[in-house]
Amino acid sequence: MSTLTESPARGAAGRRTHPRWASLAVLCAGTLMTILDGNIVTVAMPAIQRDLGFSGPGLAWVVNAYLIAFGGLLLLAGRLGDLVGRKRMFTTGLAVFTTASVVCGVATGQGMLIAARAAQGVGGAMASAVVLGMLVSLFPEPREQARAIAVFSAVGAAGGALGTFLGGALTQSAGWHWIFLINLPIGVVAWWAAVRVLAPERGAGLGSGADYPGAALITAALMLTVYVIVGAADRGVTATVASAVLAVALFTGFAVRQARAARPLLRLRLFRSRVLSGANAVQVLMIATMYGFQFIGALYLQRVLGYGELATGTAFLPAPVVIGLLMLGLSARVVGRFGPYRVLLAGLVLITAGTALLGRAPADGVYARDVLPAMLLLSVGFAAAMPALTGLAMSGAREEDAGLASGLFSTTQVVGGSLGLAALSTLAASRTGGLLQRGAELVPATAEGYRLAFRVATGIAVTALLLAAAVLRPHRGGRPAPDASR
Repeated sequence: MSTLTESPARGAAGRRTHPRWASLAVLCAGTLMTILDGNIVTVAMPAIQRDLGFSGPGLAWVVNAYLIAFGGLLLLAGRLGDLVGRKRMFTTGLAVFTTASVVCGVATGQGMLIAARAAQGVGGAMASAVVLGMLVSLFPEPREQARAIAVFSAVGAAGGALGTFLGGALTQSAGWHWIFLINLPIGVVAWWAAVRVLAPERGAGLGSGADYPGAALITAALMLTVYVIVGAADRGVTATVASAVLAVALFTGFAVRQARAARPLLRLRLFRSRVLSGANAVQVLMIATMYGFQFIGALYLQRVLGYGELATGTAFLPAPVVIGLLMLGLSARVVGRFGPYRVLLAGLVLITAGTALLGRAPADGVYARDVLPAMLLLSVGFAAAMPALTGLAMSGAREEDAGLASGLFSTTQVVGGSLGLAALSTLAASRTGGLLQRGAELVPATAEGYRLAFRVATGIAVTALLLAAAVLRPHRGGRPAPDASR
């Protein structure tokens, strides 16, 4: 049993709750730093390209290097957190991420920046993979756990949108180097607070489940999968299919290894939980929709409506404000009253409605009429759906598997986001290119490409809604189905 549920304070129960919420604040601060960095780079990409001389395909690796390392290592980092201690994994991840951020900030060449971005991904995976496992151990009581998950989800969701604003503001006022250097004071404070506040924890020990061949197989499979997704637009069909086939072979080899290993890295019984497996599948689709909105929406503001970097970031500010207010003020109470299943479905309905509205955004659009209403629907829907989905996913894992379940849930976030970005941006570019070849003007053709992307995103959101309705339906009385993995 994890010692994270223990508080260093003594006395009445009311006095013992403070360190737990202080621990939650530390976990949220570390998570916020890694989430901000995943989005803050987007707006600064043109400045980085001009300064370091990146080609178009080369510039993509400033993002891809981070995503591949981050997504590929999450599952392994989550399991190692169970073995060596989640606090140790979290603090080490913060140190690696902060150090790599400084190297990014002082980078003078393309190779140096790309390598440092990959190192950021390693540190981000180490810190992020164990957070949910620590959270559910800190707050085992359902009502308090719902509140804690709401706070954590609010920080994560708001941080994603806030990164777009900060990227524009820092790049325009101080230069792109500062989008990385700003992590130094934040990372040092977060690491110091984590060392002081988080309760010491003894892991099960590397001898209790260190399946190194399995770790090599799953890490290679996940990295290759993310590589296939994020780089599909830059390679031919043959190379993409070959990479995908190899990824499937690696996953198959990993599954065979886990079924036979005496101490498997990933206990396959975890996937017998319909709730955990279903929640992760729904998350892939939901995050694909939301990341698509964030990326395509920013491009629509810049390339169709003519917004600058700072104006684009400012236009996205209502999203983190709405998400933060709703998750912190209402989410836990709403989930407690109506149950996570109903709240999740309601949130997915709003997300679907928001993407459907964006599918009508015209070339001569107006922000207040054509973007803001859809953004508010998406924000309210995500504020409802994400905490409910997180609670469902983590409810399907045993205590000893909490770190692994946390890493799995974080992994499906990255896969969903990468899939959404790759698929929707490729569709938009293809549609726009076809219209330009037929003689269409640039702005109307660009707008039509984005409308197609949003219509496809609407279909993805509908699929997530139908899957959630079918797979995550609770038993009578509103309780989740029994966990088959237990």
